[in-house]
Amino acid sequence: MLNIDHLSKRFGGVHAVQDVSFTVREGAIHSVIGPNGAGKTTLFNLVSGIYAPTSGTITFNGENVAGMAPDALARRGLSRTFQNLQVCMNMRAIDNVMVGAHLGLNHNLFASMLSLPSVRRADAACRQQAAELMAFVGVGKYLDAEASQMPYGALKRLEIARALAATPSLLLLDEPAAGLNHTETAEIEELIRKVAQSGITVLLVEHDMKLVMNLSDHILVLDYGKTLAEGTAAEVRANPAVIAAYLGTTV
Repeated sequence: MLNIDHLSKRFGGVHAVQDVSFTVREGAIHSVIGPNGAGKTTLFNLVSGIYAPTSGTITFNGENVAGMAPDALARRGLSRTFQNLQVCMNMRAIDNVMVGAHLGLNHNLFASMLSLPSVRRADAACRQQAAELMAFVGVGKYLDAEASQMPYGALKRLEIARALAATPSLLLLDEPAAGLNHTETAEIEELIRKVAQSGITVLLVEHDMKLVMNLSDHILVLDYGKTLAEGTAAEVRANPAVIAAYLGTTV
């Protein structure tokens, strides 16, 4: 589904991502890990269109999408969450989820101004879909709540629901367990597994190694912007170079 080929990104003299290549197969949970500053979020920003690469290609479902705008990628089935919550706190929870479905709604100004039956039906269907997604991610009890009233762990799930509202085939999750306690992390792990089982391919960046090892079909390890290792959870766990990068020892 996704093929990254010799991808690089420079910021002035800083080479944040250096000649990285990997493939994500359809239906997999593919994780990207590495120490702080390894280039994980930069890689995510390249894949999701926030950054344009300095060199290299990003092929999504057979099309080179390197440098393509995020909204164009969303139309092609790529959606993401963010390391730092991007939730509209001045809106209701369900309205936050509905925002994720805006690409599929009727944007005709006059139809909306006149509140035509087709617009009302589409709005009702969108609201129903948002409610179902909230139930799917486990925040159905906050259906009528303001986002500002929700606990942090529920907001992380709400952001996943909003990403799912765009009906993606590929979902990028940037540290979904960051800031969560053990119980909330276990719930997020189960949710990611449910998302994958529903047929959505997942590309995951995460620092919680237990979660990564439990979930991942394949793992890419970055260090200083370069590929350090790649393989199954068992292969990565036993790799001396990976152990050295995390523990600060020499190989």
